[in-house]
Order: sequence, then structure tokens, then C-alpha cells
Amino acid sequence: MESIKEVGCLVKELLSVFEKTFGKKAELAACAPGRVNLIGEHTDYNDGFVFPMALPLVTVVVGCKNDGSTSCTVHSTASNVSDDPTVTFPLPTESAPLAPGQPAWANYVKGTVANYHGPLTGFDAVIGTTVPLGGGLSSSAAIEVAVYTFLEALCPTDPPVNYRQKALNCQKAEHDFANMPCGIMDQFIAVRGKQGHALLIDCRNQEDTLVPMDNPDIVILVTNSNVKHELTGSEYPQRRSDCHEAARIVGKPSLRDASMDDLNGHKDKMDDVLFRRARHVISEIQRTTDAVHSLQQGKFITFGQLMLASHISLRDDFEVSCVELDELVELAMQCEGVYGSRMTGGGFGGCTVTLVSNNAVQTTVDHIKSQYSGKATFYVTKACDGARVLDLAAI
Repeated sequence: MESIKEVGCLVKELLSVFEKTFGKKAELAACAPGRVNLIGEHTDYNDGFVFPMALPLVTVVVGCKNDGSTSCTVHSTASNVSDDPTVTFPLPTESAPLAPGQPAWANYVKGTVANYHGPLTGFDAVIGTTVPLGGGLSSSAAIEVAVYTFLEALCPTDPPVNYRQKALNCQKAEHDFANMPCGIMDQFIAVRGKQGHALLIDCRNQEDTLVPMDNPDIVILVTNSNVKHELTGSEYPQRRSDCHEAARIVGKPSLRDASMDDLNGHKDKMDDVLFRRARHVISEIQRTTDAVHSLQQGKFITFGQLMLASHISLRDDFEVSCVELDELVELAMQCEGVYGSRMTGGGFGGCTVTLVSNNAVQTTVDHIKSQYSGKATFYVTKACDGARVLDLAAI
């Protein structure tokens, strides 16, 4: 199992890199977490419910103002940007707004700066992360929300934007600069996460409910298949388009408003693919609320059954799983002490999430390691806090 680097250790590393890169000391630091979605996949852009929790895996930004400058220089320590780790760009103006470009990783930073609601000043920053990139744990939202939180400390607004607007601003950064039409879940949980709790999010009205996730006998095991996915291809936008078309056919504003009876009543008006896409979303929205109620009542067996049903639906109806994810779920479900397992994230690779008894974690990991056809990475996780400014004096 992977040991998860403490936030303070990552900050210290980045402070050292910052001083070597810029020849001065950083004055501010902020972080935002990755997330794992326990259930409720591909429902957020259908006005449905999702149930994520924030992870101890984080993205950290350290930096300071570069007084008198109207440009921003950002250096990334991420392993996948080694060929082009530093970027400089001007502050946006009405006559010269920022635009996406190369290197691609910097678009998440530039998009956040462009969508920051408040005064801006030039800055120097270093970014580092422990969130696996391309693993379905929302490394992109972690960057956006960490940068936004850093900007709030660097250039505070009075009053500050509320958490919903902050999440929406970061979502818009991803839409406009990374060309990814994501729903609101990833940015929302990165902003709103709370230690010991998962978060039920109503993606229609952005209302949220904290649900305790602190039973010491239960562990969330995140398993990275180490199969990378790129969701900016045609698959994700096509799924989103399919869902909107199915809602139009059944005469509803979104699939959140549709029942299985509605769908079955219009089956002859859509092809099999569209029908199955809609069936996943409608059933997944129901599974999510049922799963939360089960968890609140301590019914872990029921919660696990709903997780597995979610995976089967994602595999067969929504068709966003892959051989490796199916294999990991099957291997996990063979283990005593495992309640449920499913793929998590957008799909086409990435991670699975498994609800498992604390005393069965090691045997589960050992079993998967010995049987999995690839090389998996394992994280034993608990629900953690969302985005925050870090006190450098305490590190």
C-alpha cells in the first residue's frame, strides 16, 4: 500500500523548490484535495445526486506577489510536465483576456486566474501534488481549487465569494480552458470537503448534506489500475450529449426528472444505446440516494450491494469501464470483508473504490496484487478536509 505524503512534507518540498526557482521565499500556501466518488457516477451533469469525499491526496500551491509585475510565473513539480515545467503568462485584461495554449497543464492555472472574481496581482508560484494524474481522482479540480484558494489569500475580496460561486468559477475554468464539459461535483467537493464526512451533493441546486463517514471499522480502499484516461476525447462529451438527447425525447428538462416508467414509455423512440445511457443515469440517481440512507443507518452490506450495482450499470449500460477496472472489482469482491466495489471517476481507466472492513484491508490488497494482470497502486483513505490556506509558520 502506498504511504500518503503528509501535506506539511509536501509544503516543505515546494518551499525549497520555490526558493531555488525564484531566489526568494514563498509567503503563502494553499491546498485542495482530490476526491473519490463513493457512488453517483455521470449523474452530476444530469442534475442528479453524487456522493464524494475529499481525500488526503492534495495539490499544494506556494508563492508570493511579484510586486510591480503584471505577469505570473508558475512552476510545476508534477512528473508528467518535466519537459515544460515552467510557464509565464500576463494577467488578463478586458482587451487581452487569457486563452488556453501550451503547455496543457498550465491551462488549469490560467483558466482559474481568468475566472477569479476579484482583483489580481502578478505572482510567482510552485505547484505540487500527491493526487495521481489521470487516475479518476480529480487532479484537475484539485489544481483549480488550490490555485483559486491561493488567489483568495494573495488578492482577497470583500466580501469573499461564497463556496458555490467559487466551485462554479473553477468549473468554468475547466470548461473554457481544458475543453472538458465536467459537472460540478469535483470542484464542489474540493471546496466543501470535511474531515470524517462524505458529501451528498444535489447537482441541480448545489445544496449539500454532510454524512458522517468515520466508522473506525470501515475503510475506503482506492485502487489505481494505472491505466490512464484522457476524457477530452470524444467519449465523455458523447455520453453527455446522449443524456441530454434522451431527456429531450422523454420530454423532461433533465434525466433527474425522468422515471424508469417515463423511459420505458419512450423506448420505441430511441435506439438501444440511448436507452441504456438513460437507464444508467436514472437508476444511478436512485442508487445514490438509497446508498446514503443505507450508510446513515449503518447498513454497510446494502451500501456495498449498491456500489456493485453501480459498477455493473457503468460497465454494461453506460459503457465507461474497461477490462482492468472490471478485473479489479471482481478481485475485490472475492475477498471476505469487502462490502462493495466499483469504478470511480469518468471511466476508461483510473481507479476503483472499495468499501472494506478495516481488518480485511491487507488480505484484500494482497489478493488483488497477486491476481491482477497489471500493476495496481493502493491507497487506504479516510474522508478529509477541503480547500484551505495553510499556515506556513506552523509547518
